Amino acid sequence: MGALTIRHAVAADVDVLSAIESAGFPPAEAASADRIRERVAVYGSHFWLLTDASGRILAFINGMATDRPDLTDDMYEDALMHDPRGAWQMIFGVTTAPESRHHGYASLLMRRVIDDTRMAGRRGLVLTCKDRLVGFYERFGYADEGVSASTHGDVVWHQMRLTFPSTHREEA
Repeated sequence: MGALTIRHAVAADVDVLSAIESAGFPPAEAASADRIRERVAVYGSHFWLLTDASGRILAFINGMATDRPDLTDDMYEDALMHDPRGAWQMIFGVTTAPESRHHGYASLLMRRVIDDTRMAGRRGLVLTCKDRLVGFYERFGYADEGVSASTHGDVVWHQMRLTFPSTHREEA
């Protein structure tokens, strides 16, 4: 396979990201090409793309930063809600190209996103997932907060949160 690289998204990636998104989610849940284009334009640095030695995108994770503590459906619709200084990194999608599944690529990317989020000084990460994926995210330290208020795609979602320990000590 060769060397793997993690990089951020640029406008030229939108068509490939859209194809991977469409293959990874049912139509009611998948972001449209226009939505992905808008997100990349506003917060391309909050897309983490795993590529192979030839530059082919194998998997990606995307989301926005915000001070709002919970992931809400309006965030999917409005890229301008992104706050580069936001306390929380929201994760909208963890998506692997169909031919690249079952190689640990999503896990590799998630570890990088967690590390980058910690290094950015954020409080943590929030995502929603279907019941069958709760255990996958718990392996990274996410806690299941129960059924989310989200009705995105007319699906029942669990909200998962990974909170980092405080980076400053309380003075006695």
